[in-house]
Amino acid sequence: MKHAYPISEDCQTAGGLAVKDLRVLVVSQHFWPENFRINDVVDSLRSEGCDVEVLSGQPNYPHGKIFRGYSAFGLRTELHPSGYVIHRVPLAPRRGGGGFWRVWNYLSFVIFGGMLGPYLTRGRRYDVVFVYAISPILQGLVGAVFRQIKGAAHVIWVQDLWPESLEETGFVKNRLALAAVERLTRFIYGRADLLLAQSRGFVGKIRAVAGDDTVVVYHPNPGDEVIKRDVPHGDPPLTLPAGFNIVFAGNLGTAQALETVLDAASRIQDPDIRVVLVGSGSRSDWLAKQIEIRGLTNVVLAGRFPADAMPGIFAQASALLVTLNRSAALSLTIPSKIPTYLAAGRPILACLDGEAAELIRDAHSGIAVPAEDSIGLAEAMLRLKNMSEQARESMGTAGRQYFNTHLAPAPLARELIEHFRCAITMRKTPRGLPRN
Repeated sequence: MKHAYPISEDCQTAGGLAVKDLRVLVVSQHFWPENFRINDVVDSLRSEGCDVEVLSGQPNYPHGKIFRGYSAFGLRTELHPSGYVIHRVPLAPRRGGGGFWRVWNYLSFVIFGGMLGPYLTRGRRYDVVFVYAISPILQGLVGAVFRQIKGAAHVIWVQDLWPESLEETGFVKNRLALAAVERLTRFIYGRADLLLAQSRGFVGKIRAVAGDDTVVVYHPNPGDEVIKRDVPHGDPPLTLPAGFNIVFAGNLGTAQALETVLDAASRIQDPDIRVVLVGSGSRSDWLAKQIEIRGLTNVVLAGRFPADAMPGIFAQASALLVTLNRSAALSLTIPSKIPTYLAAGRPILACLDGEAAELIRDAHSGIAVPAEDSIGLAEAMLRLKNMSEQARESMGTAGRQYFNTHLAPAPLARELIEHFRCAITMRKTPRGLPRN
């Protein structure tokens, strides 16, 4: 097959195993009924014929409370409504999201996933253990355990750079601690047969930590397939008022440069322009207070909605907003909302740096201004609003076309299967020194 994203020379000779015979264990601390991109990736892999199971924790994100019907101490195997198996290990909930509980939440999945995951999956054979490595990278330790016990190829899909993300968010500042995290990250990378990077900018950074013995390949996040479906009939769960509605959808956290959004909104005098924040996160309460203190009548904190509600919300949006803080690590990141925004076919307003801004410009799908530039963001809001409807529709159409060509779930799932085959080949014929 012709690869949209050429894989490394080490992978070019991989093959042999038929897709229908490919048994994949996905390791992800977060999974359905939590709303994460990996849910759609699993569906896409199954649609392509893979036999997929999932090892996850007890659902508790984003509010830090275990979902109804689950228990923090639960140890169970259940069936997803689509018919595949999900293995659940005990997990300490995030609770209020404070430092102690967040760390214990991460460590509990690593401990119980590594110790009890093999028990839940006893007697089952896997060809690939696929780790969805949103922060923290510690989840890769669980994959390493399964690689050792099951003899499966170990693939880690790196979604966040460590230790850079810890340093730039200020979560860890001590240089010795950061050096220790880098050594641990190198150890985890070294136990993988293949590392996948969610952005091209990640590849060099990962290689610098992983060393020469581990293959690193670019594999982007797909867009959300639900956005491409028809908008449901009936009243949407959120009805946007008349006017030019700029919708931000997703996590409202420390990395999203929300001060910049509020500063930009405070500069807007046009009464038709409104910023609608759809989602929740660690800064939700702060946002509510700031909107009140600043008297911002053009910013709406709409709350969180399920994934199947988003097509109806996006269909009403005049534009879709994505923002990030200014930092070296974040400039290498492509936020997972961008492919979904492209799929929605609406013009995009971006206030960020680096690879994500270049993607939006390459796709001709909107306007990108530098990270934390509230003046530039306010001017971009006005410029987009004052464009003709035809010009904005052209941006949305170009974004959808870019999504179909580069970021649609089905072709990316086929690419991912080829990466799995590559890892299986390398697992059977390891290069360099043994890493068992």
